[in-house]
Amino acid sequence: MLDTDRRELRRGAALVAVEPQVFDFLAHLVRHRDRVVSKDELLASVWHGRIVSESAVFNRINAARTAIGDTGSTQRLIKTLPRKGLRFVADVAENAVGVAGGSIPSLSSISLPLPDRPSIAVLPFTNLSGDAAQDHFADGLSEDLITGLARIRWLFVIARNSTFVYRDRDVDVGQVSRELGVRYVLEGSVRRSGNRMRICAQLVDATTRAHHWVERYDLQLGDMFAVQDEITRSVAAAIEPHLLLAEGIRSLSRSPDDLGAWELVARAQTHFWRLTRDDCAAAVEPLQRAVEAYPDYAPAQGLLAFCRVFAAHMGWVDRERGLLPGRQHAIRAIALDDRHPWGHIALAYCAMMERRTEESIASFRKAVSLNPNSAAAHSHLSRGFAFSGRDREAIEHGEEAIRLSPLDPEMALFLGAISVAHYTAGRYAEAVEHSLKAQRLRPGFQGSRRLLCASLAQAGRVEEARSLLAVIRREQPQLSLAWIRANVPYQTPALMELFLEGFRKAGLR
Repeated sequence: MLDTDRRELRRGAALVAVEPQVFDFLAHLVRHRDRVVSKDELLASVWHGRIVSESAVFNRINAARTAIGDTGSTQRLIKTLPRKGLRFVADVAENAVGVAGGSIPSLSSISLPLPDRPSIAVLPFTNLSGDAAQDHFADGLSEDLITGLARIRWLFVIARNSTFVYRDRDVDVGQVSRELGVRYVLEGSVRRSGNRMRICAQLVDATTRAHHWVERYDLQLGDMFAVQDEITRSVAAAIEPHLLLAEGIRSLSRSPDDLGAWELVARAQTHFWRLTRDDCAAAVEPLQRAVEAYPDYAPAQGLLAFCRVFAAHMGWVDRERGLLPGRQHAIRAIALDDRHPWGHIALAYCAMMERRTEESIASFRKAVSLNPNSAAAHSHLSRGFAFSGRDREAIEHGEEAIRLSPLDPEMALFLGAISVAHYTAGRYAEAVEHSLKAQRLRPGFQGSRRLLCASLAQAGRVEEARSLLAVIRREQPQLSLAWIRANVPYQTPALMELFLEGFRKAGLR
C-alpha cells in the first residue's frame, strides 16, 4: 500500500522504510502507470532538474524495486524499456480518500502477475507451542527452506523479506498469491512438547487451493541446528518432484500451441517418468519444440539431452542417434546456465555411456553439489558409482535419494541404480529384489528388466530368467551379447563379463 498523503509504504502490516527520493520516484511511476516515464521526466520530477549521476538514478531504481519486492530479473512491477524509460506495470486499485494539497489517492492492493515459471512463497512457520523461544526456530526453518528451494534453478522463490511480513498474521493463500505473484505457497507449523518436536508442512496451489503435498515430522530435540537442517533438507527434496508433477499435469490441460518454454518442459516430464519407449518419444517431442522456439532455455536443453542419452541406454534408439545430440544439448545447457544440475547430469550420463568413468562421476558429483537436496541428482550419482563397481558409494547415494523423496515419480530409477550396485558386488538375491520393485513401479523400464533377467540367472533361477528373456526380446529384438557389450555402460571389462555371464546363463547369444 502506497499512501501518498502520509508518505508511507506498507507491505502487509509492515511499514517499509524508504528514502524520500525513492518514495517520490515510486509515486511518480504509479501515478503515471498508463505510459512510459522517461529518465528526463524522472530527473525533473524527483530531482527537480538537478544534475545527478547515472549511478545515483540506478541506485534509486534498485531501492524502489527492493522496497516493493520486485527483485530478480523478471521485472514484474517496474519494467525497464531500454532507451525509453520505465513503467509501473502491475495492477493498481485506488482507494479514494479526501486529501489536500493536490496529493493523489492512496494506492493499494497491488495484484502481481504470475511469472513465466513455477513460483513459490514460503510463509513463516507458525509457532503453536506458546513458547517464545520457538519463534527463532520457526523463523530459522522458514528462512532455510527459502535458501534450499532457491537451489532449484527452474523455480522462482520469493525472498525472505517479502514473506516475513505475513508473520503472526492470519492470511489466506489466495491473498498471498495475489500480493506476491506466486502460484504455490508452502506453509507449516512447529509444536514442542517436552523433548519432542512436531513439524507439519503443506504445499498448496494458491490459485486453485489444491493441496499437492502434506507431511508431518516428529523429532527428538537435540542440536537445534541439526534438527533444522534435517527438516529443511527433507522438505526441500520432497517439494521438487511434487511441483514438477503438478506443473506437468497443469500443462496437459492446455493446448500445445499455447505452451511456453517451461510448460513444454513440464509436459515432457509427465511422459518421461513412465520410462517406456513411447513415453520417452512423447517427452522428446515437446522438448524439441522448446529448444527450437527458445534456444537459450537451459532446462529444455538439459532435459532433452538426458532423454536422448537415456533412450540409447534403454535400446529405444540407436546409440549414435542418442549420444551425439545428447552431448550437444548437454553442453549447450551448461553454457547457458552452469548452475543448473540437469545439464551436468546429462553430460555425466553421456560420459558414462562412453566409459569415461572419472569424467562421468565428476559431472554427477557437480550436479549433487549444485543442489544437495535433489533426490534425482543423488540417484544419478548412485548410477555412476554402480556401473563402475563402487557398490558401497552407489547404495549410499541411492538410499539418500529414497530418504529425501520416498514418494518420488522416479523411484524406479532410484531402485534400478541400487540393483546394479548389488549385481556388481555379487549379491544377486538383493539385485533381484530391487529390480522386481522397480519393475512393479515401471514395467516398461527396459534397463531394469534386463538386469532382473541377468540377476535371476546368476541367482540360479534360470528358467525364470529364460522366460523373461523371451519377453525382453519381443520388446528389443536387436538384443544380443554384442549389443550389450556396445551399449550397456559397465565401466570395466570385468564388470561387463559378469553381466554377460548372467545373460549367457539365460540363453542369450
